[in-house]
Amino acid sequence: MTGRHCLINGAMNVSSGRTMLRTDVPTMAEIFAGSGYATGLFGKWHLGDLYPYRPEDRGFQEAVWFPSSHIGSAPDAWNNDYFNDTYRHNGKLHSYQGYCTDVFFGEAINWIRARNRAREPFFAYIAPNAPHGPLFVPDRWKQPYAGQPPNVASFFGMIANIDDNMARLDGMLEKAGLRENTLVIFMTDNGGTNGVNVHNSGMRGRKITLWDGGHRVPFFARWPHGKIGGGKDVDELTEVRDVLPTLVDLCGLKTPSGKRFDGMSLARLLRGGTEHLPDRTLVIQFSRMDAARPKKGDAAVLWKKWRLVSDTALYDLLKDPRQNQNLIELNPRIAARLRAHYDNWWKDVEPRLDSFQPVHIGSDRQNPVLLSPTEWADVFLDQGGQIRAGTRRNGIWHLMVERDGEYEFTLRRWAREVDVPMRAPVPAHQGECGQYREGVALPIFKADLRVGERRLSLRVGPEDRQVVFRFPLQEGRTTMQSWFHDDAGKEISGAYYAYVDRTRA
Repeated sequence: MTGRHCLINGAMNVSSGRTMLRTDVPTMAEIFAGSGYATGLFGKWHLGDLYPYRPEDRGFQEAVWFPSSHIGSAPDAWNNDYFNDTYRHNGKLHSYQGYCTDVFFGEAINWIRARNRAREPFFAYIAPNAPHGPLFVPDRWKQPYAGQPPNVASFFGMIANIDDNMARLDGMLEKAGLRENTLVIFMTDNGGTNGVNVHNSGMRGRKITLWDGGHRVPFFARWPHGKIGGGKDVDELTEVRDVLPTLVDLCGLKTPSGKRFDGMSLARLLRGGTEHLPDRTLVIQFSRMDAARPKKGDAAVLWKKWRLVSDTALYDLLKDPRQNQNLIELNPRIAARLRAHYDNWWKDVEPRLDSFQPVHIGSDRQNPVLLSPTEWADVFLDQGGQIRAGTRRNGIWHLMVERDGEYEFTLRRWAREVDVPMRAPVPAHQGECGQYREGVALPIFKADLRVGERRLSLRVGPEDRQVVFRFPLQEGRTTMQSWFHDDAGKEISGAYYAYVDRTRA
């Protein structure tokens, strides 16, 4: 989305307060819009759920999306279950009929048709949540894989559904006369999950690991009018950060003054103008869920056929594509070369790692706002299943108060859509494609709230759905934390849902 490494642009984790894309880094959508393109997002965003990080704040003129890492996440609409869900549409909640992947492709197809009728150039970013867990998919898609374990059958069924939707999209482009002059890119976002025990293209590793099976993905590009067609492989070392500079070159986009990319343009390579890229060394590193702040050395360094993994193992991918044989003792000079490159790279990125992007409250662009555990600094809790299980964790929200005023803070165990007392359980949810577990009761007798230096407490009664704190705040940066306690005063967790409303200036 930016052509910059995730440890530089700020969006380096699935939660833990490290998902929000720095506002001073231009996005792909902003660059396309700046060159006269209509821009649309359909599906997953995962680069900040609140203003000023939402897709509609970052260059997308049309956005149909869901918050956080997956449908059913902590801040998502309660009981969203992939079928007939409520998604965000240009800043407002809207209900959609049908299966999630079908909805996102359908909305994109309709939007592209409208842009074509208006004779507008367009950039459509279609990012389905599938095949991500929870593994909910209509039976007809997983039926062909009934001989596999249930999760694998659902996973492959989700992929088959994506294939079908890609055919829908391609058929629309053909029928609308757009196919020849539309650049289509298909790729995925990380290594495999539930299907890797059946097929993983001969690679070692899976999602969240540093071997090639954790980050190597397919990348297909087609643009007949632009002289990019099929029938050939590009066997060069490339990375996801190459996508934006490549699109800038292929589409003739204007870039903001001073804009830089960590990736390089693949335009000449894709068009056959060259067979090789300049010699390059790449770093794969991101913030892992069990250690939110990235650690030095927890990376893969890529150069030609070599892979240095976690600073302790060196693999030759040409001779050993499964990365089984550690050659580090036999090739000390190569290991030293890759370590030196990584050390210089780390010196550049490390100073920014503790610069959390703040959640903005009190803005006229979004008020009130829902703070969820997704934004807790260096604490992993972004899944709806964790909310239902009553996972006992707590963390700090980094805030930017946009305006002086009176603020109301509403703390809840359950989302506002769930009208039960804070101490009560909620029943399991049976959706059309799968089930969510029961939400367990927590013995909440007291709630505390700290904003800056101010700390307040309120008792929680047996029928209370929420507790509300009101006090003035001044514009500027601050931090916030909440606590739920039992009747003995022992901490249970932080508030899973905190609604913040600037009630008056």
